[in-house]
Amino acid sequence: MKQVYFVRHAKSSWADMNLKDHDRPLNARGKKDAPHMAARLAKEGVKIDGILTSSAKRTRQTAQAFAEAFGLGKARITKEKKLYHAGPKTIERCIQDLPDDWSTVLVFGHNPGYTEVANVLRNDAYIGNVPTCGIVASTSDAKHWSDWKMAQARRTAFHYPKENK
Repeated sequence: MKQVYFVRHAKSSWADMNLKDHDRPLNARGKKDAPHMAARLAKEGVKIDGILTSSAKRTRQTAQAFAEAFGLGKARITKEKKLYHAGPKTIERCIQDLPDDWSTVLVFGHNPGYTEVANVLRNDAYIGNVPTCGIVASTSDAKHWSDWKMAQARRTAFHYPKENK
């Protein structure tokens, strides 16, 4: 069985309009939400084997907060430029390249791709938007990542920072 937690990056800053989109960092809310959501997931007892993240700065910063919460070192974090504003097919191909000794992974990326992913996964309800730092959990019976298919994975949970406020 393989589990994927799709995590949209936390809220980013628009303070410096001269920065390229790829280089925008997290803002104050993003720096608060990322560790909060990481702790929430860790409290649920989730065990993470590795992280796959877009190369964008805000996504890497979000991934780092989760890595710290789960005690994962840099060797367990893979940056993938193809995930930057990727759609479901590209995201699926990146996941299929993961090492098979990883069973549970966090994959960090962007909208609109992550809202599309949430609705491609087998599910019971449509999600109109995965907000910043939202987490969409999925599980699949695939034994190898190379066999993992998004449309065959089941969406098992959906969490976001303002969920219980």
